[in-house]
Amino acid sequence: MSLRLHAPVVLPCDPSCTVLRDAVVDVDDDGRIAFVGAEADAPPFAGEVRRLTGILLPGLVNAHAHSPMVVLRGLGGDLPLLRWLREAMWPAEARMTAEDVGAGMLLGAVEMLRNGVTTSAEMYFHGEQLVDAVLKAGSRVLFGAAIMDLPGMAWRPMTDEITRWIDADGLRFGPHERIELSYGPHSAYILSPEALGAVAGEARDRGALVQIHVAESPEEDVAQRESHGSVPRLLEQAGVLGGRVLSAHSVHLSPEDVAIYARHRVGVAHCPGSNTKLASGIAPLRGYLDAGVPVGLGTDGPASNDDLDLFEEARLAALLARVTSLDATAMRAADALLLATRGGAAALGRDDLGALEAGRWGDVVHVDVDDPAFATGLDAPDEQVLANLVWASGTRRVSDVWVAGEQVVAAGEPTRVDRHEAQAGVRAVSQRLRA
Repeated sequence: MSLRLHAPVVLPCDPSCTVLRDAVVDVDDDGRIAFVGAEADAPPFAGEVRRLTGILLPGLVNAHAHSPMVVLRGLGGDLPLLRWLREAMWPAEARMTAEDVGAGMLLGAVEMLRNGVTTSAEMYFHGEQLVDAVLKAGSRVLFGAAIMDLPGMAWRPMTDEITRWIDADGLRFGPHERIELSYGPHSAYILSPEALGAVAGEARDRGALVQIHVAESPEEDVAQRESHGSVPRLLEQAGVLGGRVLSAHSVHLSPEDVAIYARHRVGVAHCPGSNTKLASGIAPLRGYLDAGVPVGLGTDGPASNDDLDLFEEARLAALLARVTSLDATAMRAADALLLATRGGAAALGRDDLGALEAGRWGDVVHVDVDDPAFATGLDAPDEQVLANLVWASGTRRVSDVWVAGEQVVAAGEPTRVDRHEAQAGVRAVSQRLRA
């Protein structure tokens, strides 16, 4: 059934980050947005009407995550990146079953929905169980099948597996296209240039996204930098760029590297929370944006962040951009909000997410304003309303969430999943892995 949501403030997250007053969002029977604008200008409507008291905005887009790692949250929390991977994460992940991944993804999806995140780009294993968990929770996912070349893992069979899946079920499927399949070659320090090029070719032939870690820490790509000058140069020479590519982290890049990304329209997933926690560095966010590189925000995994809160990433991204440039105008509240919404969709090559615009999916978040953060009122100037949302409130007041017009969070709790059962499932997995 079609749905009309009315609120005192609607943030469509158009490029100008317009603030609409006394406005409505109409979602049609197919789950797509039919109209966004002032109630006075709205067309006649015969479906369900919900009158809300706060702010409506698009579902947030988590451009890089490993959400099943909720089962490993807190493990190795005080180690730098490579030691954290080799000593804590990889040994524990080797003991995880497909069912463990499903349990982790289910709780991860619930956590993100409660934080207003309706879509996440996941690089992980056991795609069937991961996708089933997402469908159960009612969110969206771009699943990037992790592809590695390590003892016990060969890149070619891993690549062939995701290729067969795409060829069988299509690139996008599920209710309201909730699932998109993609390729997740881990990194240039795990895979050879030849393997990276071959994986990217498979993806390009199918219009699929390539998700890859790039230059996350200064220690990881030493051999690749010595042979090619930088990882972006390696990727360009190996034929990886040219299709849909999402470069996660991308902390240690030169202006020349940024120019390569801009030339090929490579999307970047900026992960400030994980990068600061692992002491990996601070990505040149302003440089990416000024060069025209599509940039979204990612939480990375909940074992390296340790939450799945994209509002927190938006706030941290803006703060770091300001302090590294010593310029308080380097990143406004509106800019930060667009990174978490429209920017994430653009970085993933998706023009059907991340904004409240006619034709995009009806993924909508309602922020309740009964909170000290909004005591100055929604009749305050536009800049103040945006500032209070980004700087003061964040996820604390996310109340209701719809995906394709279907309510998946009501009054802060998931409607499709028993949160306490999901938490218990993760607790059981964690206890077994520790044992």
